[in-house]
Amino acid sequence: MGSTADKIKGSANEAIGKAKQGVGHATGNDRLSGEGTIQEVKGKGQQALGDAKQATKDAVNSAAASTNKNL
Repeated sequence: MGSTADKIKGSANEAIGKAKQGVGHATGNDRLSGEGTIQEVKGKGQQALGDAKQATKDAVNSAAASTNKNL
């Protein structure tokens, strides 16, 4: 999966997790609130993975451009 897909899935999971937490708190449902917390953390992890993939790709492209320039 590419960096953009990871970031999109991460954003979606984070938003859904926050919504679950809100509904869980509003209804007194601790299980739903807990599921929301877990899903939000999962989303943040997916976004971080996407950021890391993008940084790696950028570094490789920069190194390749520098190498090509010196040839």
